[in-house]
Amino acid sequence: MNEGMVIDIVRQTVWTAVESAAPLLLVSLIIGLVISIFQTITSIQEQTLTFVPKFLAIMLILVLCGSWIMNNAVDLFTSLITNIPTYIKH
Repeated sequence: MNEGMVIDIVRQTVWTAVESAAPLLLVSLIIGLVISIFQTITSIQEQTLTFVPKFLAIMLILVLCGSWIMNNAVDLFTSLITNIPTYIKH
């Protein structure tokens, strides 16, 4: 296994992690921003106010996108396992 293969594996792994986490992080960011604007407008400064809506939104996204996230992880794992003989030869 040469350096190029290792870099390619790391690139694939990092990209899969970023791609899989993006929907969850984006929804969390949007919910947090909306609640933050609401808190600023109403002068309510409760730190725990964002927790429940973010939690519910992330659970909803996991229900909706969970199979897609799992398929990404399985595809990466399958690719790595399938290419083990190639990695061993080099």
